[in-house]
Amino acid sequence: MRIQRPKLLAAAAALPVVAALTTCSPSLPAPDHADVAYAPLSDSQKLDLYLPEGPGPFPLVINIHGGGFREGDKDGLEPAILDAMRARGIAVASIDYRLSGEARFPAAIVDAKAAVRFLRANAARYHLDPARFVAFGESAGGNLASLIGTTGNANAFDDPALGNPGVSARVNAVIDWFGPNDFLLMDPQARAQGCPPDHDAVESFESAYLGAPIATVPEKAKAANPITYIDATDPPFLLQKGSEDCLVPVGQTTILEAALKKAGVPVELDMFEGTGYGDTSFWSPVFVGDANVERVADFAEKHLKKTR
Repeated sequence: MRIQRPKLLAAAAALPVVAALTTCSPSLPAPDHADVAYAPLSDSQKLDLYLPEGPGPFPLVINIHGGGFREGDKDGLEPAILDAMRARGIAVASIDYRLSGEARFPAAIVDAKAAVRFLRANAARYHLDPARFVAFGESAGGNLASLIGTTGNANAFDDPALGNPGVSARVNAVIDWFGPNDFLLMDPQARAQGCPPDHDAVESFESAYLGAPIATVPEKAKAANPITYIDATDPPFLLQKGSEDCLVPVGQTTILEAALKKAGVPVELDMFEGTGYGDTSFWSPVFVGDANVERVADFAEKHLKKTR
């Protein structure tokens, strides 16, 4: 599905993303459970949990922040997304994970799956429904959310040292906002899109994450690619992308869509025409985000409904 940005918003669209975020994003409320340790190895392995009103047990969306595997934290959860989920009776857990300055791949995905296992193992304690989880990530977090989705029926990235061995990390659905997938294709795709290439460089986010220039460690790049693990039992995906995204080329999303379709996995792709990387079109009411926030929450709610 392609979504055209209204022309009257073109001037606002030209504002720098950081400035728009500073101006438009309200603060997060205090979590119901803050800085919960989900694993014992690092102070980075913590999450915040936000609950809706009522006794539960609540379905859960697990939010995974972006930042190129090198920056960001659990406060990166968008308040509009949180509000929309809780209005539907859905809890939200926003997780931190070890960044590349602390630990290289696969630490981030090992942590993300450990968080899923912790939340499932402790569902009764936190009034959650362990059978109804969705993974949601933005940029690098989109990569991690997609990896959770495509490795949910496998032992890949499950580290017993992080706790709750044998507990499933499978989710009911995945929401991926402009996440990278095949690091080795990012520069060729950028060039084809008319964007400056910078992912193969030794100082790139992806190279820092893998611990070496990505072209020199193709086996690690393959292991970090959610497409590597796709099979027909994977959960449904919602992919959302800006058609003018130069930082994470558009092809990164379309190759994931194609691979999921080929395997018979339900997938929906929303392409935001004229929108770049991390554009506030995804969530801000100043742009067109109100409708998209509802779109994302509706998708989560649909796949978190109880089944008999």
